[in-house]
Amino acid sequence: MRDLSRASGMSLAGLYHYFESKERLLYLIQKHTFTTILEKLKARLTGTSEPEQRIRVFILNHLEYFLVNQQGMKVLSHEDEALKNGLGSEVAAIKREYYRICLGLMDALKRERGLDFDARTAVMSLFGMINWIYTWYNPRVDGGAEELAQRMGDIFLSGIATGRADVREKKRVGLKSPGANRLKGARMPARRNNTK
Repeated sequence: MRDLSRASGMSLAGLYHYFESKERLLYLIQKHTFTTILEKLKARLTGTSEPEQRIRVFILNHLEYFLVNQQGMKVLSHEDEALKNGLGSEVAAIKREYYRICLGLMDALKRERGLDFDARTAVMSLFGMINWIYTWYNPRVDGGAEELAQRMGDIFLSGIATGRADVREKKRVGLKSPGANRLKGARMPARRNNTK
């Protein structure tokens, strides 16, 4: 709170007048952030019913917010478990709703295209892809939100559209994965005992 007081020019007493603790401040930041992302997403999704396009809307909505609020998102990514005493449950409910929307988008794409992939794994993989961009994003190299969302959407959607189809086809014709024959009969290296 002292660092925030110095950075904002507000007295420490003034900060504590509005926010009784760091935890309360973090709660308000998280609630505002996730509510804003969720409301914008819902509004944007009303504009299309096509499953792939809806997933692309999800990705763009997420990236647009993240790229404008990179420092805030970095804090939220690392302080996810910091909220205690019931403050975290409200934020967790908003995040669960966001997750469920994304899960529904994946299920809709599966139904429309007759795909076979695990929707939960797809959702968590997508979050892994879009949540950590603050660690590598460079606007001069990577472009803006729309360009980045297009490229990430292409990579993600190509992966879920073809990954399981290859496995099904191999099973149909009796093929094994490329590494299966190499692993058959292979021995694990002996463990060294480093204790003396």
